[in-house]
Amino acid sequence: MRLTRAGEYAVRCALYLSYHGKGVTTSRREIARVMDIPDQFLGKVAQQLAKAQIIEIIQGAKGGYRLLMSPDKLTMLDVVEAVIGEIFLNDCVIRPESCQRAPACSAHQVWGKARDQLRSTLSQTSFKQLLKDECCRTEQLKTLG
Repeated sequence: MRLTRAGEYAVRCALYLSYHGKGVTTSRREIARVMDIPDQFLGKVAQQLAKAQIIEIIQGAKGGYRLLMSPDKLTMLDVVEAVIGEIFLNDCVIRPESCQRAPACSAHQVWGKARDQLRSTLSQTSFKQLLKDECCRTEQLKTLG
């Protein structure tokens, strides 16, 4: 399983906005440049994050994106699922009716457990923690401050 590019870009966008803090408007071009996200793709990802009420899109000359949640409350699960939808590793986990063997299938139980563990890990990881832990792109962020 691999995180989609949209999910990865959403995490980068949220990381950048988290660095600046809740309520601070940051230009789309700046985020795209610093976080190495294609501008067009960032626009699409931002629309999904806005729909999930994670960010606000501000129009106009001084517009950009604004984080609506505190970085200590915003989790990786919030951001990833806002863009890619609910995480599941196999169709039978999200739609048990798609497989007649699901209730008695040991593989189904493993898929379910793995999904639960992944979602748990992502839900326990806040963007404040990512910034504190010197994650990817933190060096680029530090050059701004």
